[in-house]
Amino acid sequence: MLRPLDKTLSSPAVPAGVKVLTIGELTRAVKGVLEQDFASFWATGEVSNLKRHSSGHIYMTLKDAESQIRAVMWRSQAMRLRFDLREGMEVVVRGRLTVYVPRGEYQIQIEELQPKGIGALELALRQLKEKLHKLGYFAPGRKRPLPRFPARVALVTSPSGAAVRDMLEILGRRWPAVEVWICPVRVQGDGAAEEVAAAIRLLNRVLGADVIIVGRGGGSTEDLWAFNAECVAHAIFQSLIPVVSAVGHEIDLTIADLVADCRALTPSEAAERVVPDLQELLTGLGRIETQLRTSLWEQLEASRRRVHDLAQRRSFRLPLERLRDHERRLDDGGERIERAMRQRLAGWRERLGAQAAQLKGLSPLNVLGRGYSLTRRETDKAVVRSPDQVRPGELLVTELQHGRIVSRVEQPDEAGGLAVS
Repeated sequence: MLRPLDKTLSSPAVPAGVKVLTIGELTRAVKGVLEQDFASFWATGEVSNLKRHSSGHIYMTLKDAESQIRAVMWRSQAMRLRFDLREGMEVVVRGRLTVYVPRGEYQIQIEELQPKGIGALELALRQLKEKLHKLGYFAPGRKRPLPRFPARVALVTSPSGAAVRDMLEILGRRWPAVEVWICPVRVQGDGAAEEVAAAIRLLNRVLGADVIIVGRGGGSTEDLWAFNAECVAHAIFQSLIPVVSAVGHEIDLTIADLVADCRALTPSEAAERVVPDLQELLTGLGRIETQLRTSLWEQLEASRRRVHDLAQRRSFRLPLERLRDHERRLDDGGERIERAMRQRLAGWRERLGAQAAQLKGLSPLNVLGRGYSLTRRETDKAVVRSPDQVRPGELLVTELQHGRIVSRVEQPDEAGGLAVS
């Protein structure tokens, strides 16, 4: 059985009276010295071997051209990062050295981390802009026009700031008929972004609002950071109601400004954009009324002149003259037609007389007039030219110039003639 080493024992290689340290003692001694001498310092390096644990802790290695060192950022500090920490990023960290006794390794325990050469907020803003741009959140084609005459305007802003007072004053003065809803939220500080996003989603569930103004007065980048939050961008993008962003002053440009359907430089300008100016409308209506009156009067005068010119025409002074001309033309036309018809009838009579004379010359009645007669069988009207065409007892009809004679065949005579009675 092994016994613990007696630290006071000497050996030929160790001088008498010298204390021999165990590895644990040595490591703890180093730990005490390092953690005391490097309790707080700043260092810079490149991020590598980045690992995000499910617990929320971030593990990494910081390196440069000469060396490298392990580093850890506990969940409580990691949650405060404004930007997305990425592999290969140059960073500046503030922390302290700690020694992990079981492995005898030392590492930096990071308490603050900043991107090198650019502020953390600026980097976070750039990263979020790049992400949302790829998702199409800034596309001009998805932005909707504002309603011309909104009945209800919802204000998502601080209820105690100067911005809400300015917007209420302008909305009431420009368009007294508008109904204003105020959805009070914090506009800066922890939790402000979540309140703004929740207010926008609430207004979309309640319905009734025609346009939403998300606004606050100016401030520093940190003051306006709630309107650069990704949750606010999602809420504006998913809103069924047109959203006007009025955050800060002219030089400030937030994510909310880029995603919103309309951006106003100030809350006051937003109020002016969402409602028309009653006085301007009345003035415009007055101008339109004057223009209509002038136009109608000019049209009336032009119509009067036109009627006067028409009244001076001969057709209006002597309205029946044109009718009489047509009547005369009709009479002349009738006479021409009548003469043409008489001439045509006369020609037809001449041609008919000539044809009648020709027919008369060919008519058998003319032969009868010279003492001849025409005999036919009574039954079939056939002309009898020979005695063998009849038989005894048949009736014959003889046509004379004046009248006719009906006779009966008795018998033919010996000379080939007929005996009739």
